[in-house]
Amino acid sequence: MREQVRCTRASLYEAQAELFHVLGHPVRIRVLEALQSGPIPVRELLTALDLEIEPSELSQQLAVLLGGGVVTVSRSGATAVYEVAGGDVAELLAVARRVSSVRLSGRSELSEQTHQSERSRPEAAS
Repeated sequence: MREQVRCTRASLYEAQAELFHVLGHPVRIRVLEALQSGPIPVRELLTALDLEIEPSELSQQLAVLLGGGVVTVSRSGATAVYEVAGGDVAELLAVARRVSSVRLSGRSELSEQTHQSERSRPEAAS
């Protein structure tokens, strides 16, 4: 029984790592954020991203998200419409955005402190 619990935990950790790997690309995150407002046809998604990205690269990124179970696709004739697979993805993105904002803020503050200390240091005598 203990071994089964250990295997289940390991599988859960592997699944979580796989999810973070799926989310680990800026274009994929932008796609998911664009899809927060609802399903979007792939042609409109390309425009909504407001990135210089080739349709083939968007297609590759959508395939990763689809394979990871993070988005779903429905087809209406030749049009593919993508949407986020569940509300938990939106919550995860919101948390990631908050954590990232704090990290970036901390980096910015550290950089400013470094620049201030460099400016306040007396010049070394030549």
